[in-house]
This record gives sequence, C-alpha cells and structure tokens, in this order.
Amino acid sequence: MKQPPGFKSPEKPDHVCCLTKAIYGLKQAPRAWYSALKQALLEFGFINAKSDSSLFVFHDGSILVYCLVYVDDLILTGNNSTFVASIIDQLGQKFSIKDLGSLHFFLGVEVIPTKDGLFLTQHKYIRDIIAKTSMDGASCHHEHYQILCLP
Repeated sequence: MKQPPGFKSPEKPDHVCCLTKAIYGLKQAPRAWYSALKQALLEFGFINAKSDSSLFVFHDGSILVYCLVYVDDLILTGNNSTFVASIIDQLGQKFSIKDLGSLHFFLGVEVIPTKDGLFLTQHKYIRDIIAKTSMDGASCHHEHYQILCLP
C-alpha cells in the first residue's frame, strides 16, 4: 500500500496508513464482516452451532430462533415472530440491512409454505439447468432412475 495522494509525507516516504477497519472489496473484507456479524449475534444471546459455523441458534425458555448465514445473506426464523422482528431491528441498528420479507428462494432452493410447515424444492433450479443445456422435453430411462422434464 502507498500513501494516498495529498497525505504523502516527504519526511517519512516509506510510512503507510494503518487501517482501522477492513476495506470493502479486499480479500479480508468477508472475514471481517462475518466476525462483526458473529460478535453481534453472540451479544444478542445466539450460540454458534458446532456442526455448522454458519448456523446460529437462540434458545431461551420457549423461544427458539435460528439464523443461517451465507456470505451476506441471512435467513432468520423462529417460533416467536415478535422476537424475530426485534432481532432484525437490532441487526438493523448495527448493520446496513434490507429485510426481503418471507423466504421464497435461497441458494437454488425454492421454499413453499404449506399448512404443515415448509416444502423445499429445487424444481426451478432443475428446470433452469435443463433449459440451459437445451434438454427441454427430453427424457432418459435407466434401470435405476428416470428423468422426466415436466412443463
């Protein structure tokens, strides 16, 4: 790194700036973002799951909330909508966030609410791959599987 224009010191030409936070776009920026988010979630009372470092769980009495992190996208869900809304509000005070409302798609998985819970499907993802590879309308038969392209 070089001294920025207007801040060059003729007496100390080899000195560089000391950054107090990560610069967006640098290799270490995602790590810094995750560290800040993790610290905030831990302060709110979440526990980082041992099985998956991107999963955070809040459990207090009857309240159960899950927060799943993927890069800069978060899924926040729980059994108490008021408490979930308060977590979203608290995150909004610490970070620049945009609440996209109910979950419909995440990492190629379509989420469809049903009366019994959530139905997860990759139909759209599969249809997109089939269209991309010009396999629309194709079918393949094999002794162990069958691929049918539905309209």
